[in-house]
Amino acid sequence: MLRSRWIAGPAAERPGPLVAALTDFRTDRMLDLPGIARRGLSLSRLWPSLPGAVGMWLWADIPGRRVGSLSVWRSESDLREFVRLRAHAEIMREYRHRGTLRSRTWQVGAVDRAALWHALAASSG
Repeated sequence: MLRSRWIAGPAAERPGPLVAALTDFRTDRMLDLPGIARRGLSLSRLWPSLPGAVGMWLWADIPGRRVGSLSVWRSESDLREFVRLRAHAEIMREYRHRGTLRSRTWQVGAVDRAALWHALAASSG
C-alpha cells in the first residue's frame, strides 16, 4: 500500500479528543484509478487551509483498485463541513457510480500516526 506524506492542517496542534475518518473507495475499473487519484491529490492541496483539519494521508492500493484518505479533525462538524465542500462534492458526484465507497469515523485521544496507520492496515480486508 502506498501513502502520501502526512499533511498537517491548521489545527495540527489541537489537543484531543479528535475525530479520525477513513475513506476507502474501490473502483470498478482500473482505468478510473488515475483520474480518481489525481482529483484526490488536487483536493489535498486545500488541506492546509481547511478549518478544523488536523492531519491526513492519502493512500492507494493499486492492485486492489482502492484509494482513500485517513484524516483527523478537530470535531465531527469540521469533518461535515469538508464533506460539503464544493470541490469534494464535485469529485464524489463524478465518481460515486464508478465503484464502492466505505467510510468510518471514530474518536481518538491524540494524533498517534502509528496507531492511525495500523487502523487503516487492519481495515484493508
